[in-house]
Amino acid sequence: MAHTTEQIVREDPRASNDNRERLPVAPAKIATVAVKEPSFGEKLREGRPTKKIVFGLLVAAAVLTMIVGFNWGGWVSGDTAQKSAVRGAQAAVVLRLAPICVAQFNLDPQNAPKLVELKAITNSYDRPAYVKEQGWATMPGDTSPDNGVADACAKLLMGS
Repeated sequence: MAHTTEQIVREDPRASNDNRERLPVAPAKIATVAVKEPSFGEKLREGRPTKKIVFGLLVAAAVLTMIVGFNWGGWVSGDTAQKSAVRGAQAAVVLRLAPICVAQFNLDPQNAPKLVELKAITNSYDRPAYVKEQGWATMPGDTSPDNGVADACAKLLMGS
């Protein structure tokens, strides 16, 4: 501890009228006890979590569970499940109607040259348009052809 000259003079036990040269007085040494810093594990064992910490940990665990569940656990929201069910139903309908399209192709009296024309189309995006143009993808009772049925029908006809 640094003392100023004035503090040292006050601590000198001599009377104020003593004219001898005053020397600085060494401050008294105070015994210090070395306090060991507790380790993290000791702090954790001794400490009691507050309500804020417990609530924060519970919220963090819930959020982490949701992240893992939705990303890798296969969880979906109701809206996503509804959209998936609609897509699955549409795919099933197309799967059932594509053979009807092939049957309508087989009923066409000019099916052999038209099949050659279909196979001559190199762009796979133009094949369903050709099937729709011929009317094979228009189901009985419908007024317009279905795009999904035309695509599936073109794939079936290309395989034959």
